[in-house]
Amino acid sequence: MKRLLLPLGLAVTASPAFAHLDPGAHGSLMAGFSHPLFGLDHVLAMVAVGLWAGLQGGRARWALPVSFVAVMALGFGLSLLGVPLPFVESMILASVIVLGLLVAVAARVDMRVGAGLVGLLAVFHGHAHGTELGQAGALNYGLGFMAATIVLHVVGIALVLVAEKATPMMGDRGRRIVRTLGGVFTVVGAGLALG
Repeated sequence: MKRLLLPLGLAVTASPAFAHLDPGAHGSLMAGFSHPLFGLDHVLAMVAVGLWAGLQGGRARWALPVSFVAVMALGFGLSLLGVPLPFVESMILASVIVLGLLVAVAARVDMRVGAGLVGLLAVFHGHAHGTELGQAGALNYGLGFMAATIVLHVVGIALVLVAEKATPMMGDRGRRIVRTLGGVFTVVGAGLALG
């Protein structure tokens, strides 16, 4: 478990000094892939979706991430069409706090309600990606950030699966570690919102 927490810890403490990749030098796909990875708020929210989906279990393990990615693509499309959304940055930070809390308390909700909630939050992430398209080609950029989002969801789900596998040896400590991560995400999200 400690080996899996190290990369996540590095991601949480990464400096925002990294710039997004230039689509001219690296291609639109890589520019899109890098975009969520260089934003701590995006990383935390997307890993939290995976953590919460993993804690929910069953069909929610794929339904919550699929809902997030699908509605994020919708938000991206709205941005490309010039449709404004209010409070985009505030809602992205709120998504970190809300999703972190859901993980911290291991909230159990109907899968449709959970999918609707993550979808509501995802539209703002997608819109933000669209506003930072720059000179990138929309299709490849969109595919890139959706692929990165899926990777971050998988990281969250994998952490839960590892915690579940460790449960026979560690007792309930594996799930408590996952829930503690949710609390950390909430605190970091609140710090970003207040900063």
